[in-house]
Amino acid sequence: MPEPIPNLDAYTAAAAEMLGIPVEPGWAEAIAANLRVLREAAALVEGFPLPDEAEAAPVFTA
Repeated sequence: MPEPIPNLDAYTAAAAEMLGIPVEPGWAEAIAANLRVLREAAALVEGFPLPDEAEAAPVFTA
């Protein structure tokens, strides 16, 4: 069964209120749209099969 899509409009409003960040009404839809895109990108990463024997990426320092 697929996971239900959360109400990102309500989440945007609740998160802004909790964090004390003023969000102009004209921006709320754009913020929710961005969260939808990020959710889809995260689902692609999460759904990518990775074998247990895969090694972690090396760490480069300058």
